[in-house]
Amino acid sequence: MITSIEIKKKALRKYPEYLRNVAAGIDFQPIEILCDKKASNTMAEFHKELEDIRSLSKEVKGYGYTIEWKTIKTKLLGTQDLPSRITFETADDYERFLQKKKEVADFRKDVARISEKFPKLQHWIEKYPHKVIDNSENWSDILKVLDYFSKNPQPQLYIRELPIEVHTKFIEQHKAVIGELLDIVIEDYVNKTEKDFEKRYGLLYDEPMVRIRMLDENLATSYFSGLDDVTIPVSQFLKLQMPISKIYIVENKVNFLTFPLIANSIVLWGKGYGVASIKESELLKSTKLIYWGDLDAQGFEILSQFRSYFTQVKSLLMNKETFDKYFENDLGTPSKINVKLNLTTEEEELYQYIKENNYRLEQEKIPQSYVVEQLKCLLD
Repeated sequence: MITSIEIKKKALRKYPEYLRNVAAGIDFQPIEILCDKKASNTMAEFHKELEDIRSLSKEVKGYGYTIEWKTIKTKLLGTQDLPSRITFETADDYERFLQKKKEVADFRKDVARISEKFPKLQHWIEKYPHKVIDNSENWSDILKVLDYFSKNPQPQLYIRELPIEVHTKFIEQHKAVIGELLDIVIEDYVNKTEKDFEKRYGLLYDEPMVRIRMLDENLATSYFSGLDDVTIPVSQFLKLQMPISKIYIVENKVNFLTFPLIANSIVLWGKGYGVASIKESELLKSTKLIYWGDLDAQGFEILSQFRSYFTQVKSLLMNKETFDKYFENDLGTPSKINVKLNLTTEEEELYQYIKENNYRLEQEKIPQSYVVEQLKCLLD
């Protein structure tokens, strides 16, 4: 026979659907719980089961489920009344049995004020009633945030700058639910290609920085008041315009700092896969680019990625001659990349050789004198 615990578990499974109906304004329909389990085989166990199921019934408690009985003749227990149907006949019975009376009352109030302020959210409410309940204490502040963004989409401010009367960390702590709602409330202003909260909703954020060295004193004097080593936010770098002939990109910081001076040129510290952050640079699109990375699988994969943004990229010191001359039997990080890369025939052959053997020659192990010599040959 079904137990009171099993009745509660089955009733709870129906709770999300019940909340959806409440949110949609659908009138309550009696909720039925299946009770097709057979009774125990001994009279003692049978009476214990009867006492259990009756103990939480409306007949005993004054609320809860109503039991309909059916007289059945059993082989072991003789003729007995067994439960044939268990039903919650009213919303009050159901809510009080689950001890959800206050929760549902608060849910109704939250649904009313959310849908009144933002009718667009009605479908979201009906789809995710548990999220309405999970945020029951936050709706006043959430609605303040939604109201601000509805009037000021893409505000171009840092989160802490937003003139919204909520706790300074409120938005940061509730980005997930606020983001779901903003996707609906300001749908036409959402940058759907971005997953990051600030980028998606037009906010300022702590941007990645681009570090640049002027390899020509005239460039430093003309554009940066004599400063030859500057670091600027990516967004500002993307707008940077300078009449230069070459841009060198290196991965290692020491190589960046010791890169030889070259007329009318600059060098960028690439920092690995950070090259993706500068792919929209107008300066890079119109300038000769030379990339110098480690002689390992990842170095060639970064070169390939960079070349997918800028087809004019040439590699520097990423050849078999340099590798054979300075390789010290170091092992690298195994690569799981199996796609065709944007490499020249010579680069591809060396890449496959290095990848298959998991070799690595870090660029800082190449002597400075050799770097200067090869650059001189390249420039000549």
